[in-house]
Amino acid sequence: MLRTARLAVLAAIAIGVPAVASAKIPAFARKYSVSCALCHAPIPHLNTFGEKFAANGFQMAPGEAPRDTIDTGDPLLTLPRSLPLAIRMDYFAAAYTKGRSGGPQADFQTPWVIKLLSGGLLAHNISYYTYFLLTERGEVAGLEDAYLQFTDVGGTGINVIAGQFTVSDPLFKREIRLSYEDYQAYRVRVGEATPDLTYDRGVMASLSPWEGADFSVQVVNGQGLNTASSSRQFDRNTPKNVAVRLSQEFGPLRIGGFAYTGSESSDGASNATRIYGPDASLDLGTKARVNAQFLRRLDDDPFFGSCSASSPCPGGATSSFGTTVDAAFGEVLFWPQGQSGRFVLTGSYNWVSSDRPVISLRLGEQDTPARYLRRYNAVSGGLHYVLRRNIRLTSELGWDFEQNRGRLIGGTVLAF
Repeated sequence: MLRTARLAVLAAIAIGVPAVASAKIPAFARKYSVSCALCHAPIPHLNTFGEKFAANGFQMAPGEAPRDTIDTGDPLLTLPRSLPLAIRMDYFAAAYTKGRSGGPQADFQTPWVIKLLSGGLLAHNISYYTYFLLTERGEVAGLEDAYLQFTDVGGTGINVIAGQFTVSDPLFKREIRLSYEDYQAYRVRVGEATPDLTYDRGVMASLSPWEGADFSVQVVNGQGLNTASSSRQFDRNTPKNVAVRLSQEFGPLRIGGFAYTGSESSDGASNATRIYGPDASLDLGTKARVNAQFLRRLDDDPFFGSCSASSPCPGGATSSFGTTVDAAFGEVLFWPQGQSGRFVLTGSYNWVSSDRPVISLRLGEQDTPARYLRRYNAVSGGLHYVLRRNIRLTSELGWDFEQNRGRLIGGTVLAF
């Protein structure tokens, strides 16, 4: 009987609304008494079921009867029986070849990340998700994801989230990737301009306008997760930045297009940012997937008129200039034993190129005299093993072509 009920839930979730949220945590596995493998392939990567679960506001199906709640006798109160908390920890050891930049040959990155996560249902089709970085690269980093989600608003099929989230979530979700190497195209910053496609504050709405299609629109500050100013405002500019994405499924192939526009000002000068490009995802049967993304970014004055003969900008510029940055990444995921198996192979390639040395990926270049990059070009391959459903052993070999440097990573990702 229980197995039949779970199969019914699977059928209900398969016709759910498009995913905008980006995580499932062990607290949900405890709530529903299911394995982490129901949603992950493996942790933290979400399978199709996990994406739908997140899109449903961390419910098996929109509007389901509350579970694991206290009966207070008040129909206006949905109170969880226990506070849904979970912890994720990433531990790595890294070894490097010397390369052009020198640096340490070995590094214990233990821990690299520790997160305290919480999420769940607050009321009918109203949920929340948040995590606090107890430590990230040795520092207390604070809140990243922190949002409310309103599922199937007014029966329209529209999901709305409000708070802090990753702008690139409707594309490929950085926080749940399997690779140590990031999706660098989303991290690109140019000059002193603030916008990128990582975390920001705002509102995002998504829906499926027709069969096989996903559409989302975001309105964000364009300031990242900066602190509030002395006037207690997060956004230091009047206009809001807007991003839209539309994708369509054609059998195993999904093709999408993304566009982002915004502007900001500083010291009387302004910069307009425009980002656009296609993305694609192809399932090769049930055991392999290929993801790809290309983005072009245009900024018309990323140094806000600060370039002068007495203080030239990178590349020796003495007057304002515009920039063009192209970025792309490709990713291959291979599950030789199927998505519930214990082994996963990953491969990735990242390429970023600019017409001037104005790129910041926050990989250490900001602490060098040059401060900015002109190109980033790196490849990596990984082997991952599911020791337990909530413990993944990972290894990854990478090569940075610009630095002429290799990197070997070994470690573990676990959650409980």
